[in-house]
Amino acid sequence: MAGADATAELLAELLRRTHLSAPGDIARVVADQARTFGAEAVDLYLIDYELSALMPLPSSPDDDRDVISVTGTIAGRAYTMTTIVQSSDNGGGLRRVWLPLMDGTERIGVMAVAFRADQVSDDTVAVLERYAHLVAMLVVAKGAYSDVFELTRRARSKSIASELIWELTPPLVFATDNLVVAGLLEPSYDNGGDALDYSLDGDVLHLAMFDAMGHGLTAAGLATFALSAYRHSRRRGYDLVQTYESMDAAIETQFPGEGFVTGLVAELNIITGQLSWLSAGHPPPLMVRNDRRARMLAATPATPLGVPSPATMPTVAHESLEPGDMVMLYTDGLTEAHAADGERLAVEGLCRFVERQAANAQTAPETLRRLRHAIIDAQPDQLADDATALLVEWKRGGERRLLPPTV
Repeated sequence: MAGADATAELLAELLRRTHLSAPGDIARVVADQARTFGAEAVDLYLIDYELSALMPLPSSPDDDRDVISVTGTIAGRAYTMTTIVQSSDNGGGLRRVWLPLMDGTERIGVMAVAFRADQVSDDTVAVLERYAHLVAMLVVAKGAYSDVFELTRRARSKSIASELIWELTPPLVFATDNLVVAGLLEPSYDNGGDALDYSLDGDVLHLAMFDAMGHGLTAAGLATFALSAYRHSRRRGYDLVQTYESMDAAIETQFPGEGFVTGLVAELNIITGQLSWLSAGHPPPLMVRNDRRARMLAATPATPLGVPSPATMPTVAHESLEPGDMVMLYTDGLTEAHAADGERLAVEGLCRFVERQAANAQTAPETLRRLRHAIIDAQPDQLADDATALLVEWKRGGERRLLPPTV
């Protein structure tokens, strides 16, 4: 299998066949189409919400493949390193190509394609990467019309509060030239009071982090209202102070005396590196410079959103980023989590963790995936509070490491 004509026909036929395909038929159609260029088998796996297991997407009613751990497996290596890995079937004469499923730069799972060993050339692998990219986009697009992919990703049910939060959460990975944004939202199936958001509009990256008072569905309702109020202000073109004032008034009016929200809203000019932020009773951002030195970006916080008669008025702080800098926004549930030694992670521990990952050249998404496992493994029963983060890389080159090697 080779040649531009064959590649174009393969991709065009997959698009044609999936225009009217039900979401639940995607895995079967993808496998059927791959057989037209010599594949013996095709298996799709989607990453679970805890980023620890690859869940099989069934292609037939009798598809009983096992869940694959991300840690210590070939499939997991293809996922975590955003790379293409090949393996041989013992005694079967087949060679399996494992490819990351990438919607842009967001890793949604892996695809395994089996060929007879003598059919796997460099050209074949390059075509398969493009095929996998199209498959990933189809899964994301078709997911808007069905629960089939959503349910595949779940190891257990979500709470009602978590359903509410996740419906308003943007994709947890985004990248463009000179910029990477990654998010963390834990516990995956029972988070309630935290919310995050971002939007790249022209040269400005808008960032937001919110932590509503309390836990469960009540806190989730307050957090999602704050997120909606933030988007309303942002889309009306308000500056940071106007955003604070608008959100504060909306929350106090809608939830009088019922609660408050701490928050941090920020803007990053992705051309100049000028970072501006405003804190509403929220922990300050963390900045990592030169992949080894982390520090807090201190600023006087305003009164939390929704508190009557604010005691401290909002002020905007500024920082000039340098190429290679990383900035993290987070909620206090992250620093209150426990590390492997049983001690609270605290700000110092968070700084050390991010410094180590940066020194090891880990990308922002992989840094947060590892951070998630560090805190969850230390307290497998339950986090004391929601732990949420946004990690931004500016002119660090991480966006290139998120692309498969053939791209």
